[in-house]
Amino acid sequence: MKYRQLKWMILIIPTITVGLWEYVRHQFLLPVISMETGNWLTPFIVFVISVTLLRRLFTLMEASRAELERERATKDVLQAREMLARELHDGIAQSLFLLSVKIDKAERSIGSAADSSHWSGIRKTLHEVDRYVRQSISNLRDLPPHSDRAALPSMLQRVRDTADDVYPQADVEWDMADEALTAREQAELLACIREALLNARKHAQASLISIHGTPAGQQGWRMLVEDNGRGFEGDPLDRADRYGLRITRERAEQMGWTFTFERRNGRTVMEISKGGQVN
Repeated sequence: MKYRQLKWMILIIPTITVGLWEYVRHQFLLPVISMETGNWLTPFIVFVISVTLLRRLFTLMEASRAELERERATKDVLQAREMLARELHDGIAQSLFLLSVKIDKAERSIGSAADSSHWSGIRKTLHEVDRYVRQSISNLRDLPPHSDRAALPSMLQRVRDTADDVYPQADVEWDMADEALTAREQAELLACIREALLNARKHAQASLISIHGTPAGQQGWRMLVEDNGRGFEGDPLDRADRYGLRITRERAEQMGWTFTFERRNGRTVMEISKGGQVN
């Protein structure tokens, strides 16, 4: 029942009760109940109604008001965090991207074979800082730990938003329930998906990328990012310029997940799973 309806019921019920009682008393009960007795019964009836029905309505109204205040507070927090995340994205994240472009240009202009390790170290540090900033943005867009989880967008929507931000043409098929992942697991898995999409966009030259999330067993799940790009030779995790893949593997290992990155049937597949065997 809505808050406004509860208020009107609390106001109207005593009035209707007293009106009906007085009508019945004067029309039908005067030969049975004296005027003085009826006058005493009127406040008693109002008291009984207040203790029984109105007390419950007050309890419902207080609960409804507390829920409204909780939703309002959650909305205010989310708006503040979204604003801060937007400022980080539009400021620091974009500046880091421009800085990485300038570093690549500078390396091509003045770099030499002897300086390759130096430039590689700079790019690695820059990549890690960029990852930390983007992870902070992702965390800011999540609810605080003690907030209502129901107010958080579904994992499917967040995966789609991540894909739209990095590779809008990606095909998303997500069958995992939100309850299968904790808030931290959601944030970490979204970061892995983002890195896989960035890697495919930068290196694979793919025309088709798909993201699949499926349950596996009672408490397990599997997540795959596939592309039909040009693939790779050797082990890409050993290459000096693939910081993102190595960081993604480390992230998965820290969470206790299984990580694989390989070619399957002419497609490049990054798979992360929990609680099951990787195919």
